[in-house]
Amino acid sequence: MINVQHLDFYYGNTQALYDVSVELPQGSITGLIGPNGAGKSTLMRCMAGLEIPTSGDVLLDGLPILDNPRDSFSKLGYLPDFFGLPDGLSVIQCLTYAAKSRGIPDARLPDLLLETVRLLNLEHKLYAKVSDLSRGQKQRVAIARALVNNPSIILADEPTGALDTKTGEQIMELLTELNREGKTIIMVTHEPEIADYATRKIVIRDGEITADTTESVRID
Repeated sequence: MINVQHLDFYYGNTQALYDVSVELPQGSITGLIGPNGAGKSTLMRCMAGLEIPTSGDVLLDGLPILDNPRDSFSKLGYLPDFFGLPDGLSVIQCLTYAAKSRGIPDARLPDLLLETVRLLNLEHKLYAKVSDLSRGQKQRVAIARALVNNPSIILADEPTGALDTKTGEQIMELLTELNREGKTIIMVTHEPEIADYATRKIVIRDGEITADTTESVRID
């Protein structure tokens, strides 16, 4: 479970989050919804332990997320809104590096890698370089990288990006299936059709939570 408590965040003199508090229980699928520049990605990066808030806390299973970063990161899978994949590496190299950086022992690597690439239909691209992949394939590699350690919580920032409708639907169906298997899904989106996949919708505008609902919401 992730528990955000009275979070404030500044970029220099500009405040991006204002006293944000929210609890996200295990097994939920939550959309952080709102227009571009609302503070959604900043909040997610704080949840992922990638930003240090100016004040307030992010608790993971009751403990501050940065008190034991290695343990926290082993429970999380983070999909950024930009892929951040090294062009010169192959798919298998990207996934191997991600797994090792999260403490996966060598003995477990082959099975985990095989399971992950099958889940994302990447078996035929294992030795292709990132620079040679299409945008949709890169998105799948980025998702595979987030899933390779079998995290209990998946944080996805704009998971469908600029993908075509069919590929975007496939990605969302995958995330929904992972949620049915018990994983907690937290996603950032400003797209109404993607927001509809979330069973809980937290609306953020100008750095503040303005609604927390299970109903459909407008994004403007």
